[in-house]
Amino acid sequence: MYDVCIVGSGAGGSPIAYELANAGFKVVVLEKGELYDESTFNKDEIAVSRRDMFTPPLSEQKHIINEYSQSGKFTRYDGEKSGWNFWNGSLVGGSSNLMSGYFHRMKPNDFQLLSVYGEVKGANVVDWCISYDELEPYYEKVEQVIGVSGKIVEHDFQEPRSTPDLPFPMLETNGVTKWFDGACEELEFTPIPTPRAILSQNALGRNGCYYSNFCGSYGCASGAKGSARAALLQKCKAKVVTDAFVYKLDSKDGKVVRAHYYTKHRIPHVVNAKIFVLAAQAIESSRLLLNSKTKEFPNGLANSSGELGKNLIFSAGGSGSGRFIFEKLTKEQRQELMQPGLFFNRSLQDWYDYEDGCHIYKGGTIDFLFEHQNLISRVSRELYDDEGNLLWGEKLAEKIEKTLTTSRVLTFEVFNDWLPTDHCNVAVDEKESDKWGVPVGVINLNSHPQDLEVGEHLAKNAVKVLEEMGAVEIDYSISSSPPPNLVAGGCRFGNDPKTSVLDKNCKAHDLENLYVTDASFMPTGGSVPYTWTIYANSFRVADVIKKELLS
Repeated sequence: MYDVCIVGSGAGGSPIAYELANAGFKVVVLEKGELYDESTFNKDEIAVSRRDMFTPPLSEQKHIINEYSQSGKFTRYDGEKSGWNFWNGSLVGGSSNLMSGYFHRMKPNDFQLLSVYGEVKGANVVDWCISYDELEPYYEKVEQVIGVSGKIVEHDFQEPRSTPDLPFPMLETNGVTKWFDGACEELEFTPIPTPRAILSQNALGRNGCYYSNFCGSYGCASGAKGSARAALLQKCKAKVVTDAFVYKLDSKDGKVVRAHYYTKHRIPHVVNAKIFVLAAQAIESSRLLLNSKTKEFPNGLANSSGELGKNLIFSAGGSGSGRFIFEKLTKEQRQELMQPGLFFNRSLQDWYDYEDGCHIYKGGTIDFLFEHQNLISRVSRELYDDEGNLLWGEKLAEKIEKTLTTSRVLTFEVFNDWLPTDHCNVAVDEKESDKWGVPVGVINLNSHPQDLEVGEHLAKNAVKVLEEMGAVEIDYSISSSPPPNLVAGGCRFGNDPKTSVLDKNCKAHDLENLYVTDASFMPTGGSVPYTWTIYANSFRVADVIKKELLS
């Protein structure tokens, strides 16, 4: 019998394991994926770009996706046939191994979207049942334990902090950041050094960054990136069981009593524990609870409210880019542009909220970064000439060489709220099953028109910066297509058991010993990437569970 059984080893589960195992409790973590670490991570572009090394094959573990239009009609996609994939990291430490590590805190107003900005027609906007002040000490804890590098710059939307600056110095940046800062000064924008969950120096028993420029989608071979595995699981005595797909939770008399899991060869196992923590990723956590039906919970475990799986959210926004070409640069500027490895690390939050007419809108964040170093993706965009004709041989080689050696692309990513709606949720399909015979998740997708309006506003301001810097070939796309690596909701927390799945401490209203600590708890997502908030909330819940076990 374990004190705590945690399903999932990513940013939502690992802080629980770290805190409780180090406090002397018996903890087991069940992880569906395999163990990779610094000794096995590499920059194998074929494995990551072509073979989905870290995610399950859709032939074995697919999704059913229903994409709703604004009229209410939907198009159904079979994940296996369409290739539409919502897996984002199946390995010890979860997708935190593969993140770029852009760490922004949510702002106080993110916790009270309804109160501050008012109702939005067609959106299920609510305030959080905790405040920024309640989570702030845990944001600070993440900085220290996970390791966040950067420099705090005062600006109009700077959130309150208990410490004046980040604990680790800024990462080394490319000389082009000077052009960016100058352009922002001309435009009267405030450039912010982007906080990163990447160590800029040897610390916390890990190596500092060695600037390979292979962060997003790749594991970190130095250990500098603050993944749940490197920062937490490798530093605690929790037992981590790999190849453990949890497909059902049993409950009795108001408690979860055991977790059932299969190995990849469909060998069944059972784990008993006093407390269960679900952190399998927002879609998968809802799917597991929906598949854990009982007489007491015919619509899914912990679902007396009928809210389980509802109000699924992603990060709205999109991306854009501009190219800097040698013909427009001095010799010194060319050298700065082509400095290898060094980060760009600049963000803008001047429009975290903004006024348009007589209405104040919740805005968002713009992160600027160089085009990924991955040559396969970069070269694949050079296969055609300006008229759309396929190139090959010497002409193709010449174009590739010129593109890679005499120009460089600066990109930007826009993050704004994906407003929760009735048609964006998780269900299960009773006819389709995965390789273990378990009903697959149905992902119903619907975005709110305001998501696109806000994203457009942010992107147009990002374009102004690229224009001021002298970039060419400037383009951007704001889309209602959701990013699979930024998903939350489905087990919304709140004070009313009739309208939420979890209480303010992320414990199920319906069960005495079930917590959900991945991004599922979030009723709204803010206008930043989620990982820092997931980490912080999980550390907060760990303190709650620790008190319960000690009582």
